Amino acid sequence: MENLRLTPFVRQSGSGPSVVCLHANASSSSQWRGLMEMLVPSHSLFAPDLYGAGKSPDWHSDRDISLQDEVRFLDPVLIAAGKPHSFVGHSYGAAVANPGSVKAMALFEPTLFSLADHKNISPNGTEGIKSAVVASAQALDDGDTDAAARHFIDYWMGSGSWDLTPAQRRPAVAESMVNVRRWGHALMTDKTPAAAFASLDFPVLYMLGDSSPRSAHAVSEVLISQLPNVKAVRFAGLGHMAPVTHPDVINAEIVQFLRDVYGDEPSAPHSL
Repeated sequence: MENLRLTPFVRQSGSGPSVVCLHANASSSSQWRGLMEMLVPSHSLFAPDLYGAGKSPDWHSDRDISLQDEVRFLDPVLIAAGKPHSFVGHSYGAAVANPGSVKAMALFEPTLFSLADHKNISPNGTEGIKSAVVASAQALDDGDTDAAARHFIDYWMGSGSWDLTPAQRRPAVAESMVNVRRWGHALMTDKTPAAAFASLDFPVLYMLGDSSPRSAHAVSEVLISQLPNVKAVRFAGLGHMAPVTHPDVINAEIVQFLRDVYGDEPSAPHSL
């Protein structure tokens, strides 16, 4: 089973310099449809579903998953995107984004919680998300996927948010909660040291919501201090799920960033 080669489902459109878009937990590549429509005249867009999300296959091993496993899963996408390509990532997807052969990155609150744990002993801001993962996992063990989703979504979006989620969206989110332990393990046990990010000299747009949970800000305090070519943008009144709840605002910032990065670069086919 460990050697089984699986490939992700990918939304692909456009031509020109390549941009790979990675989604958040409890989401899928569909969250980037609006951004893809904005960028399709000037870029080749690749938006894969990560393991166990959307139309992609589930993780195929009994071994705990790592961020490196997610990156290997994306190999066919990155090969198709060519070198160099840019990344757009949100939350878990922003943590998965691989810095190899990258032109630029636009990230909304990477959730690489291991960085905060490496930097500071507890309490370090990650206690809330750890408690939410434990509570969601316990609800799963009790057979209650609705409660599992409530613990997770209410942590990220505020108390009562799950009850306000449109009924048609709830089943997919609740079903995705089977992965909550997997997500937590991958994000909290990664061994990459903070100092490794100091060598990433390409442009990085680092976006944050002022209303996001402390755990997201704890990671940002580590990463922003290390990244040598970073532009940090904070959005007043917005939270961690802003790319989903306020896509027009976030997508406009990403589009302008990519315009600044690529300038007048011609929309030539990408190299393979």
